[in-house]
Amino acid sequence: MDRKIRVLIAKAGLDGHDRGAKVIAAALRDAGMEVIYTGLRQTPEMIVEAALQEDVDVIGISLLSGAHMTIFPKVRQLMNEKGLNDVLLTGGGIMSDQDIAALAEVGVGKLFTPGAPTTAISDYIKEWVAEYREV
Repeated sequence: MDRKIRVLIAKAGLDGHDRGAKVIAAALRDAGMEVIYTGLRQTPEMIVEAALQEDVDVIGISLLSGAHMTIFPKVRQLMNEKGLNDVLLTGGGIMSDQDIAALAEVGVGKLFTPGAPTTAISDYIKEWVAEYREV
């Protein structure tokens, strides 16, 4: 029997708005994934350490604070340093198309803005994992 896709959902920095992260976590769980929710106020180091400990396929970060241009590159850097090159880094929040394109250039996967259908997020994760991971 194949194992479930393991997704870590994190709220980084001082952003205390976690409703969206909880909605996504529930939607991914309903889509058959195993979801680990780290809770609020996680540092990039805490996120990557949790991803290592939980042996996840995907890290999803929810950011509404505007710190995405700092948090995502730092998480990607730490992932590379820890050998998590085969783990998808994705997420969502309020960010411009220009910022999304810049983050893609440093190795961040597809990012979702408010209003994105949860099925689009779960479908993206399933497709990415099917192509890049052995689950």
